[in-house]
Amino acid sequence: MDIDGTLVLVGAGKMGAALLNGWIADGLAPEKIAIFDPAPLPAIAALAREKHIRLNPAIETITDAVATILAIKPQMMGEVLPAYLPLRQPGNVLISIAAGKPVTFFEAIFGADTPIIRAMPNPPAAIGRGMSVLFANPSVSAPQKQLSHTLLSAVGSVAWIEDEGLMDPVTAVSGSGPAYVFLLVEALAQAGHSAGLDAELAYQLAATTVSGAGEMIAQSAEPAATLRENVTSPGGTTAAALEILMGKDGLPALLTRAVAAATERSKELAR
Repeated sequence: MDIDGTLVLVGAGKMGAALLNGWIADGLAPEKIAIFDPAPLPAIAALAREKHIRLNPAIETITDAVATILAIKPQMMGEVLPAYLPLRQPGNVLISIAAGKPVTFFEAIFGADTPIIRAMPNPPAAIGRGMSVLFANPSVSAPQKQLSHTLLSAVGSVAWIEDEGLMDPVTAVSGSGPAYVFLLVEALAQAGHSAGLDAELAYQLAATTVSGAGEMIAQSAEPAATLRENVTSPGGTTAAALEILMGKDGLPALLTRAVAAATERSKELAR
């Protein structure tokens, strides 16, 4: 990875750190990165010292910013962002990964003609297996879109949407989705324990099964429905379980309701 200028990271919490580590792993020269965080994690401070990354430099010294990633909590945005107005520079694209904050929020602070991208990555970005969905305002150029795509690709897959309103269901499916999977492991382990398995073994079976099945999806060209059918023998144990899970009030209906609730909450947070 190479850029012609400075990449600015505002906020180096879990997601910011994941992005930072991804960029460095992809070969971005550390001296091209500047981090702003009033209370950086010890690991971030140590990495900055080791790699000679600029940590909390005087903002006026950055005159060649090409991308600024806003990785701070949504509720802090209004108070914090005005300090970064000096980064409103020609050629600099602002990329927000804050949930619930629409592009208009940032345009009101930095100007309507500022190139702004709204991104929604998810927690597996921490291990390079994230899913990020991006939306760009009309001021974002094609090269800036490509740069943003490259930066988010450092932590996983990237997709684009043309309708910002779709960010709400995106948040509900991929942003919140890992929690649904973690709950599945919890519930499957508890079900195994209730069936007589030792609790520790039940958890091991559930966690390994879910992670293994996920890897099968990642490595297969077949859709999930086909993979499911391939492991379901007619009249077998899997079919008996799926009859319950796929019933009228089963997992598909339950997830539809859950995603709808998360989508509505995402809309409420954006108001």
